[in-house]
Amino acid sequence: MTTMTTQTTTADTPRTPAATAPTGLIALPPNVARATATAGGVLTVLSAFTAWTWTSAFPGDLTVYGYPGGLQWLVLIGGALTALFGLASYGVKGLKWLAPAGADAAIKLSAIAAFATAWYTVIAISTTLGGLVNLEPGGFVAAVATLVALIGAFALPFDRPELDAADPLDTRADQFKHDAGNQWTVFKAAFAAGTPAPARKLPAYAEILILTGVLALGLLVFTYGIGTEYDELFIGFLITAGFGFAALSKAGLAARVSALAARHRNVAMVGAFAAAAAFPFTQSDDQYATIGVNILIFATVALGLNIVVGLTGLLDLGYVAFLGVGAYAAAMVSGSPSSPFDIHLPFWGAIIVGAVASMIFGVLIGAPTLRLRGDYLAIVTLGFGEIFRIAVMNMDGTSGPDITNGSNGISSIPNLVILGFDFGAEHTIAGFTIGRFANYFLLMLLITLVVVVVFRRSAESRIGRAWIAIREDETAALAMGINGFRVKLIAFALGAALAGLAGTVQAHVTYTVTPEQYQFAHVVPPNSAFLLAAVVLGGMGTISGPLVGGALLFLIPNKLQFLGEYQLLAFGVALVLLMRFRPEGLIPNRRRQLEFHENEEAPATLTKAGA
Repeated sequence: MTTMTTQTTTADTPRTPAATAPTGLIALPPNVARATATAGGVLTVLSAFTAWTWTSAFPGDLTVYGYPGGLQWLVLIGGALTALFGLASYGVKGLKWLAPAGADAAIKLSAIAAFATAWYTVIAISTTLGGLVNLEPGGFVAAVATLVALIGAFALPFDRPELDAADPLDTRADQFKHDAGNQWTVFKAAFAAGTPAPARKLPAYAEILILTGVLALGLLVFTYGIGTEYDELFIGFLITAGFGFAALSKAGLAARVSALAARHRNVAMVGAFAAAAAFPFTQSDDQYATIGVNILIFATVALGLNIVVGLTGLLDLGYVAFLGVGAYAAAMVSGSPSSPFDIHLPFWGAIIVGAVASMIFGVLIGAPTLRLRGDYLAIVTLGFGEIFRIAVMNMDGTSGPDITNGSNGISSIPNLVILGFDFGAEHTIAGFTIGRFANYFLLMLLITLVVVVVFRRSAESRIGRAWIAIREDETAALAMGINGFRVKLIAFALGAALAGLAGTVQAHVTYTVTPEQYQFAHVVPPNSAFLLAAVVLGGMGTISGPLVGGALLFLIPNKLQFLGEYQLLAFGVALVLLMRFRPEGLIPNRRRQLEFHENEEAPATLTKAGA
């Protein structure tokens, strides 16, 4: 009875008295701040339809009135998000769905996106063309409009709605039904139960249509990012995409879409791969399909490493060696004239050889080393990666047996031919002409699907639960009867086999495999350091996390080559900042999110609406 009285008193108590309501960095009433931010967002959108410079010498041709070009599109998106979230904060009918977790934090992030991109463009124009005199009035309007939106955004209060305590005696469904009028309580109850927060109940077909639209938007964003034609546009894309995604997450929209995807998991998976398969058909040549297939190879290997690091908690710093084992093994049996073996197996035979060879090496390396833990295991695996690279370099017939052709590697690996389909030739499908790298992109996409299915089934199986138990507390897992050595060895072998699958395709895509491709760390991925970073950045223990992290970690260095010797410095600073503000990764599982936000009432993406 005492507990019930306490709960009632808490519920009836005002959440934030007006006299003590916190304010933002700028002293403005909340309604004025929202109006200022919304108006600034609208003006930002309008400014994108004006000319920002008088000459087309600056990339993107920002001289046209009535039609945005280049970086103006990105500023328009930032301004539109600011205006939409501002209207949603007023409870405009039809827009409240955009911000189930509150719009204040989303307004701030979208305003930062518009401001940073607009001012970066203005500075770039002035620097490239030689002064502010090269700006048209539209450029000044954009700068002022985004500044107004930013001032309004930072005048918003920094408090966040407090959450009502969920009744632990209610079932999860009863909690959702009882608290339907309190969206914050719904989100907290869902998070505490370990399930995505439910969106407003919609017909199944409507939810599937929403997922389809989200996947189509994801394909559009990826295609735009990978196809940026000049350096300034890619930097602007990173600014807008980064802050825009953060704004959607803070608003709770990302969690809402995740809830729909969880409700229709199979549909979401098929739709995601269908959207990815459509990517080659959006390209007119193989220029960006080349990047696409390498991204898939890198992301797939990262997903295999996620079994070892994310699920089992083993720090492996030499994982790229398993990719190399698969690539070398497939190259030796694929009919290359540089191979010491006169063998030309079909693709299914080569891929089996590559996967089995990597798995055998995983067992051979794991058997004597997996009794180690922590830093000791990391040092041993790092040594294995270097031993592999040095060994294949010395197998040149002079320093050792003639097997790998030394530093020259195995070259002239023939293109794959599967059921008469030559992957090295152009083909016309449904009126679209796709080239060599597009063919390999589709093949690698099928292999990625196989790896995703294996990862998903393994993680949900009995052995997967044993991996997680080992990761959380190996001593407790051993006390409960789990054979820790056997479980870790299975994880090591399976992760190595998945890397070998990707290595098989990589050997045929690159035509040549050399020892330099499999170092611990160098500028061009894949390498062990970037693979581990992809898993941590994307989200350990998840499926989509390493895929997204791998895509970013391959795409960004590829696009930052204009920075020259400062490329790794800029890339490292970006990673440090990301890990500081989102240590659980871009797409974390809920357990890790709770670990990093244990002092908060719910994860930052749901509750810190005013932060």
